Amino acid sequence: MNIEELREYCILKPMVTEEFPFDENTLVFKVAGKMFALTDLEDDFTINIKCDPEIAIELRENYPDSVLPGYHMSKKHWNTIIIDGRIPDKLIYQWIDDSYNLVVNKLPKVKREQIIENKKNHSGSLSPG
Repeated sequence: MNIEELREYCILKPMVTEEFPFDENTLVFKVAGKMFALTDLEDDFTINIKCDPEIAIELRENYPDSVLPGYHMSKKHWNTIIIDGRIPDKLIYQWIDDSYNLVVNKLPKVKREQIIENKKNHSGSLSPG
């Protein structure tokens, strides 16, 4: 996976926007205005994703060299994933999906319904390959 593949995967999801709210190097992906992923465009290739607190700990234990507590984020709810080939892309995409869904499920009902409707109208798969 490279940065363009990561970006394309994230922005294809319903109601996702991308922006640089912190600086010109930190690309943030939001669904309905709420962050679900961010990556630094200059340093090592990593992605921060939102996670259920128990799953966040489990992932850190299972992948201690690749999954770290969220850098500059709430360590309880965010993990930083080092993207260097040690973790299969398919698994990283699944974690991105989980992060997206975690955020969507916390949105007000009206927003969730808009996303569901948007998904129904979306043609093609959101999964790569």
